[in-house]
Amino acid sequence: MEMPWSNTDLMVGFDEEFDAIVDFARASRVDGGFGYLDADGVVDPTRPIELWITCRMIHVFAMAALKGDDSAREFVEHGVASLLGPLHDDEHGGWYSAITPDTHEVALDKKEAYAHAFVVLAATSALAAGIPQANELLDEALRVEERYWWEPEFGRVCESWDLAFTRKEDYRGINANMHTTECFLSAWDATGDRKWLDRARGIIRFVYDQASQHEWRIPEHFSANWRIIPDYNRDEPAHPFRPFGVTPGHGLEWARLFVQAHAALAQEGEPGDDIAWMTEGAVRLFERAVADGWDVDGAPGFVYTTDFEGTPVVRERMHWVMCEAISAAVAIAPFLSEHPAGKSHAGNDKGGARSENDLRGEGDLRDESAPTITTRSLQELYAQWVAYVDEYLREAPGRWYHELTPDNAPGIRTWPGKPDAYHVAQMLIFARLPLTPTFASAIKDGLLAPLDR
Repeated sequence: MEMPWSNTDLMVGFDEEFDAIVDFARASRVDGGFGYLDADGVVDPTRPIELWITCRMIHVFAMAALKGDDSAREFVEHGVASLLGPLHDDEHGGWYSAITPDTHEVALDKKEAYAHAFVVLAATSALAAGIPQANELLDEALRVEERYWWEPEFGRVCESWDLAFTRKEDYRGINANMHTTECFLSAWDATGDRKWLDRARGIIRFVYDQASQHEWRIPEHFSANWRIIPDYNRDEPAHPFRPFGVTPGHGLEWARLFVQAHAALAQEGEPGDDIAWMTEGAVRLFERAVADGWDVDGAPGFVYTTDFEGTPVVRERMHWVMCEAISAAVAIAPFLSEHPAGKSHAGNDKGGARSENDLRGEGDLRDESAPTITTRSLQELYAQWVAYVDEYLREAPGRWYHELTPDNAPGIRTWPGKPDAYHVAQMLIFARLPLTPTFASAIKDGLLAPLDR
């Protein structure tokens, strides 16, 4: 059965949109990195130069360069120079989360695992694109990951430090660990050092165990010893990085990462029965995110957050969630028939027991309330989502609203402007790439499927 992402006309349209999003992103270049684009595509001078934005832009421009856009190369070089220059802390090591656009002074008095993960991603993508000094950048980024962020006693990363790396924040977050998983997979592809793949696997196992114990809703917020904080940010539910409750979009993003990690392990010869839990978890996470998030409040779109019963909390719609939904649909499609509802592989790898973090009462770890996704229903969802993008999110070629109100009008509650090209760019080429290696490495290896124009 042909899947919609096999349609040549659609993929040609996606490829043209990729070029348009890259062209739009060019305006973000500033002295010292890449800035925050406002709704008109102009850098907002009131905002600092942020590390995570700079790194994501490097990644996007590196993919563009690898796809054959020679003009994108200088943007990657500019980004790498910024990471080795004003954004780098030469005294204490690591990178500043933000610097002022005029004098490049420190604009945020902490260092963050979330943003440092993107330094690794930027470095691996720049390396794939053949950028001078990318090796130096990657070596330093991985050294910092090892020394400051990785907590071997937990097998996950801490959240943030003070500028001098002397005090850790008493909080641990799934969001930072999600992007760390992403960067570890890219580090494995770039270096061949198996520890990065194994660490990604370990983080994924923790998320699988947590989700399976909470009806496939992922707890996001934890204490320093990894106890769930269920009411975290209840008074700031629409926080851009740490929203209260459950984030369906992260369920979708994790589903993609589960499948990508599974593919990497399978390629390394891991027995199928030992890693089947990863694709099972991906399907279950996808089903739960769709059941809780998509078209649940009288209007199309994914809600931003829910509580632990699946009731919508923040009903705004974010563009990145739709991008991850479209990519996750492609990722899980080959595994739908392998994981019908009720079948669990939880015992085939370490973990799987009920955790002290379980917010539910006693009973089965499984949940059957989310509908089973079939190949046919996945095709229908994919078509609905692409149509939704065209009707509501895509303002013009390369210009995507980042947030919509609950009635699908442009919104600014959490994400004003258009600062992010990363989620869109990855989604637009994901269906043309294998599940492993990761984006830039796959394009470098000539694995981007050609288009019959």
